[in-house]
This record gives sequence, structure tokens and C-alpha cells, in this order.
Amino acid sequence: MRDVSAKLLEFDNTYHAQGITRLCGVDEAGRGPLAGPVVAAAVIFPADVRIAGINDSKKLTSVQREDLYELIRQKAISYSYSVADEKEIDEYNILAASLRAMSRSVEKLDPPAEYILIDGNKKFQTLIPCEAVVKGDGKSLCIAAASIVAKVVRDRLMDELDKEYPVYQWAQNKGYPTREHIQAVLKYGACPYHRQTFLKNKDKWEKNDFYNEKAGG
Repeated sequence: MRDVSAKLLEFDNTYHAQGITRLCGVDEAGRGPLAGPVVAAAVIFPADVRIAGINDSKKLTSVQREDLYELIRQKAISYSYSVADEKEIDEYNILAASLRAMSRSVEKLDPPAEYILIDGNKKFQTLIPCEAVVKGDGKSLCIAAASIVAKVVRDRLMDELDKEYPVYQWAQNKGYPTREHIQAVLKYGACPYHRQTFLKNKDKWEKNDFYNEKAGG
């Protein structure tokens, strides 16, 4: 069976064939959780990179992501990540905060990007040529790599926050609205790391039995 990463590299190679040597993929992790930051990452690979197993981070296990994260760090021309915390999310809304974090990630790259592929259907303001790629983490190798970096960094952050507030079980749910997480919020209330704009319907949770069991990407 053909490794998915080879197909993703073919997509990126269509840009390399145009003379773009520093193609940057950008993605985020953590738009859906009730708590914690959203993390954005940017990755630039050399055109001849080969890393078997890279895929959309949501299709990988945590162990696979951790292993690939180290390989991405080793083989990238440059990579970076940026965090938008719960305060920034509440101030700007989750989409704007995600785009702001993406922009900061690109600004931190050294050497800088020549062209940017952004996962999704929205772009952030930048002087560097860029395009939005819908479901890009399943099409582009550098976007998929960025999704892995963002997911690993965010999961590690949530593991640390779990030590401070273990009642919410963030080490397991990563801040997503699982049954256990929602029940803990109803019982103990919210903490400073919760996104207040995401808790507007908290009073309706018990009545509607609203639970999202997926603690995904």
C-alpha cells in the first residue's frame, strides 16, 4: 500500500516545479475545545524531503504524532508555532485568534517562506503570496506536517494544564467538550483557562444533554 505522504508530496511538488523553494504549510489545532489555547504551526520542507507516515494529524495516533514531530523538526528547513490563549480567543473570536496565531507562526520562520499554503478557506494578511487550501491537511505534505506540530504542541500544553486543574481531565480530553469535561464544569464551574465565549450555553447543557464525545484535532 502506498504511503499517504508520497501523495501529499506530489501536491507540494506542483509548487516546487514553479520554482518555489521555500513552500510553507500552515495549520492549527484546538479550535473546538472549551478550554486552553489554539496553537498554529508553520513548516517549510526541502523539495526532496522524505518522511514516511505524515498525514492529517487527526488520522494519526498520539504516538505516531510524537514520532513524526521529531522527524519534522529534524528535516524542516524551518518550522515554528504560535499560541493564542483563551483570552485572545474571547477577545477576537476563535477564527480571528486562529488566523492571528497562524500569521505569527509564519513571521517567526527563519529562513522565511516564499509561498504559503493555509489549511481551510480563510487567509490572514501577509505580504507573502498565499492561498487557502480546503482540507489542506489531507492534500499537502507541509500543511499536514504543520497540523502534526500544532497538535503535538497543544496536547503537551493541555497535559501541563491538567496538572493544575485535574478535575477537568484535560490530559485525556485535551479541553474538548466530552461528557466528563462538561460534567466537571457543571459541578465545579469554569476555571481561568476556559474560553468564556464557549460557555455561553452552559446552562442548557443539562437540559439538552449536549455532549460531544470526540476529543479530536
